[in-house]
Amino acid sequence: MRRLNEVLRERFGGKVYRLSLSADVTCPNRDGTLGTRGCIFCSAGGSGDFAASAALPIDRQIEEAKKRVAAKAGPDCRYIAYFQSFTGTYAPVPYLRKIFTEAMAPEEICALSVGTRPDCLGDDVVALLSELNRKKPVWVELGLQTIHERTAEYIRRGYPLAVYDDAVRRLKNAGLEVIVHVILGLPGETVEDMEETVRYVVDPRTDPLTGMVRPAADGIKLQLLHILKGTDLAEEYLAGRVPVMTLEEYTALLLRLVPLIPDTVTVHRLTGDGPKRLLLAPLWSADKKRVMNTVEHALRNTERRILL
Repeated sequence: MRRLNEVLRERFGGKVYRLSLSADVTCPNRDGTLGTRGCIFCSAGGSGDFAASAALPIDRQIEEAKKRVAAKAGPDCRYIAYFQSFTGTYAPVPYLRKIFTEAMAPEEICALSVGTRPDCLGDDVVALLSELNRKKPVWVELGLQTIHERTAEYIRRGYPLAVYDDAVRRLKNAGLEVIVHVILGLPGETVEDMEETVRYVVDPRTDPLTGMVRPAADGIKLQLLHILKGTDLAEEYLAGRVPVMTLEEYTALLLRLVPLIPDTVTVHRLTGDGPKRLLLAPLWSADKKRVMNTVEHALRNTERRILL
């Protein structure tokens, strides 16, 4: 397994932290274009509950975000400017150019990462990101979550899988790095369903109808499903329609999924943590240290057995 920390140290020569910023944008799943309630699991903060305040200018957001990691970051630490909340490319190109350029300007910022949807990547946006990529590395993080259309409809994702394939193809052709988010434990999905999604993300695919190749992602984020207060998923959970995994079940799942990921694909995340003030379930996920110790111990034991 190729881990993000190792890749960052090799690439940038030291410790690197993400700074969660806000582009002050919305989402087609919220502004009425596709819907008004967002994806079923998405909080009012648009999955950016740890991001700096959108009311602040970008330079102030960076300074505030740096303060939050100051205890862990050394004097020579470098940072990734990460536009995390809502849909980071859902705005006119001149505005995106302004905020992304401002975010990349500080010397200590070594890369730009933009979280977005595959259906919000027009050719003009891809061209802008490609242009910026010639100055500093630009990563595009796509919220795929699942390849299964029945689940995508349930969570109100709002686009078919073919849109994801096209977005990855165009981004990679433009020289951009692509990181894909996958949610584990979505209602109705089996372990086999989740395995299929991971395989789809990390392996290149050829469209049997067009013959066009969709490249593999450069990175993957595996995210445990969190039930957050105020979401439609919370209502489903409280009605007894959404089961959640135990830590033991989640760890066993990762032991099946991680071996599917080749070393050419960087693992950016193995779980994730929801904001404690909003978290309904699973409550064990709030103890991040315990979760990561359990997962890492299990993975090390598995790797040791394989080597033996």
